[in-house]
Amino acid sequence: MKISTQWQQKRRFTATTEQGYTVDMDGEGNSPSPMQLILAAVGGCSSIDVVMILEKGRHQITDCQCELEAERAETTPAVFTKIHAHYLVTGNDIPSSVIERACQLSIEKYCSAALMLNKTVDISFSFEFIQSTEQS
Repeated sequence: MKISTQWQQKRRFTATTEQGYTVDMDGEGNSPSPMQLILAAVGGCSSIDVVMILEKGRHQITDCQCELEAERAETTPAVFTKIHAHYLVTGNDIPSSVIERACQLSIEKYCSAALMLNKTVDISFSFEFIQSTEQS
């Protein structure tokens, strides 16, 4: 895996992946900050796991959102100290125990982004199940 970052101006950079995808980031609030992108990576990575686990179990999932909140150290470096991921899973008759297990497996076993952070960051999760209004 390769990514390059290119300084644009002031504190703004553009990251470009091997495939040519770009992401702008900066330290002035005009784009996501690098730390916000790390938090987004945890949400995206773990949500992919949750969806895959539920689909593998043949559960009818129609949506998955992950809302994340993080706390950072008061001093520099202002690393994450806590992350809480709250999953909103929409589907048809998925037992809460199954959703909880999918979230737990992601955070504790499969999500590379979370696993890279969990030695120094307290990572927790919660979830809600929303019954789908779509017919199966």
